[in-house]
Amino acid sequence: MFGKIIGTGSYVPKEIVTNKDLAQYLDTDDTWIRERTGVKSRHISGDKETTADMAVKAAEKALENSGLLPDEIDLIIVSSVSSNLVLPSTACFVQKAINAKNAFCFDINVACTGFITAYNISQTFINTGLINTALIIGAESLSKITDWSDRKTCILFGDGAGAVVIKKDENAMFETVMFSNGKNGDALTMENPFALRKTNLGKNHQGQFDIAFQDIQKTYINMDGGEIFKFAVKKVPECIEALLEKIHMDKDEIDKYLLHQANSRIIEGIAKRSKIPLEKIPLNIEDYGNVSSACIPMLLDKLNGLDEIKAGDKIIMAGFGAGLSYGATYLEF
Repeated sequence: MFGKIIGTGSYVPKEIVTNKDLAQYLDTDDTWIRERTGVKSRHISGDKETTADMAVKAAEKALENSGLLPDEIDLIIVSSVSSNLVLPSTACFVQKAINAKNAFCFDINVACTGFITAYNISQTFINTGLINTALIIGAESLSKITDWSDRKTCILFGDGAGAVVIKKDENAMFETVMFSNGKNGDALTMENPFALRKTNLGKNHQGQFDIAFQDIQKTYINMDGGEIFKFAVKKVPECIEALLEKIHMDKDEIDKYLLHQANSRIIEGIAKRSKIPLEKIPLNIEDYGNVSSACIPMLLDKLNGLDEIKAGDKIIMAGFGAGLSYGATYLEF
């Protein structure tokens, strides 16, 4: 037995940065950015708004949409590469904020494949009988780890959070395929600034710590866009095909394909290679940019709010990104 999505929620910061805003100091313009990425604008969190705060707001909306009470949640998983918290976990912060006192909580870091990974973990917990309900959140403040002078990355990313509530259901359908290709992980990297601190105790005459950041550039997102494009356009169709074989379905039987919103050109390349009609691939990248693990749950919430997903719809979610990791998951709404 598996779980079904019974509630969705999302949150984005109020501040919007448009392509025209970026063109004021970057060598670019709105047309150049749109043609290469599909992004028109992105939401940016302020100095006083954290990843954990956004995760809470998305969680509250998903809970309200589900009709469940906070103490009915058994598991909370937050996926993020940009949380403001190292300790405690962002998931525990969410638990405290929404008073989900009965939930077991933890974070994962699988970048843009993170929401699918968290969803799959929750389904495993449900299937083994350990839990009945789960709250899954993707939350990101990518603006905090983006070099805003680097044209090849800053035009892509935004901030936000998306969440779903899953509940055990005897009619729920679930299947997945998951892969990683660590040997090509250098295509998308960012080092933890803590790891770049050099600490020398007793090296000076006062016996003080010598702490300094050795290479601040490494603490921003660094990406080989061409390599990511080739990887996604080749591997995502392969994992979608592998999933379809596992569930014994043809691609035209699927109602919607919810792909990670990395770049409109990548999505178009995946559609072309997979021979999937673009009308079956909904987008929200134009208004939000790439929000890493928050992309798919934010898109789910948008479609749910617009009644563009109906009960019984057959859906494949596919994520891809840093790791390099990629995977696809089947569900029925």
